[in-house]
Amino acid sequence: MKILSFFLFASSIFLFAFIFPKLVKPKAGISKEIFGKMPDGKEVHLFTLTNTAGMEVKITNYGGYIVTWKAPDRTGKQEYITLGVPTFADYLKGTPVFGPIIGRYGNRIAKGKMVLDGKEYTLTTNGSGNHMHGGKIGFDKKVWAATLVNNPEPALKLQYTSPDGEEGYPGTLAVEVTYTLQKNNALRIDYKATTDKVTVVNLTNHAYFNLSGMKRDVLNQELMLPASKFLPTDRTQIPTGELKSVAGTPFDFTKPTVIGNRINDTTDTQIKYGHGYDHCWVFNDQSKKLKLGATVYEPVSGRFMEMYTTEPGVQIYTGNHLNGKIQGKEGVPYTTRFGLCLETQHFPDSPNHPNFPTTTLRPGETYQSTTVYKLSAK
Repeated sequence: MKILSFFLFASSIFLFAFIFPKLVKPKAGISKEIFGKMPDGKEVHLFTLTNTAGMEVKITNYGGYIVTWKAPDRTGKQEYITLGVPTFADYLKGTPVFGPIIGRYGNRIAKGKMVLDGKEYTLTTNGSGNHMHGGKIGFDKKVWAATLVNNPEPALKLQYTSPDGEEGYPGTLAVEVTYTLQKNNALRIDYKATTDKVTVVNLTNHAYFNLSGMKRDVLNQELMLPASKFLPTDRTQIPTGELKSVAGTPFDFTKPTVIGNRINDTTDTQIKYGHGYDHCWVFNDQSKKLKLGATVYEPVSGRFMEMYTTEPGVQIYTGNHLNGKIQGKEGVPYTTRFGLCLETQHFPDSPNHPNFPTTTLRPGETYQSTTVYKLSAK
């Protein structure tokens, strides 16, 4: 009798879950699997973070890449919202940095030159003769030590120690980046670093978002930035030092504006230099508190993203150099302007501009930064 009762109970639970799946909450947690191997044979892992709402984010400890991120549209359909390539071998080949940790210095440093406490340092250069995204072998190409935090809000803690002199940077830099998938469908990224010598630090993540679920480019999406100024650049996209008003320019996103409305304005020199948007916006709120830094709305899917950050600026990049040659994990070619990057950061080339917020880190100090990407639908 007890066996029959247990069978009937178990059957009812199964039928309930099958017939009413939306009423059964997914279990939150984090799991680990082998993603691939480095050329020297070292294993690289893929970590899957799931929350009770059913959101799923996959992150690898190779470069801290956000490999996949699924989010629901207004009907509840889960689809990919970040660009990525199908296999670990594809990441090893090198991609247009689809979602890794960028460091030591996100964005550009002019000609790879900087002076700290009266001493000049020469960093490795790439891209138009400038130092870009940490150099030739930046943090996006390192295998990070991983610690799993299996809580109701699962987290992945990644750690890497950058040796003194790596890519030309002074100081041994101990870095910790923690990804936390929150209950409210937000991915929180906390950055932390310490050094034993004076150095510079400007960490960010380089995810390419596409809230359409990879169905079309990002030009119909609406972007809002609480930033009344941006940083104009020279031809090599090094800031001139000016903080320019966005008023009357294609860079005014102080109200929700369709990205494609002015992106091809050939009369604007800055649009020409960036081949579209590839510039740093300066937030009106320059405090270090966590504040709203951007919203993105995709009207067809209804997906809505809010970005919060402690950083003073955000580099907006609209995938201007994607050309369709890379096919994503969904089998879709990534054509021009198929992704939108919101790289929260200090300003490009800050070490060479005393009027910019400092990126200098000294022994005894702790670099800390937080960015949150929150998804919903309407």
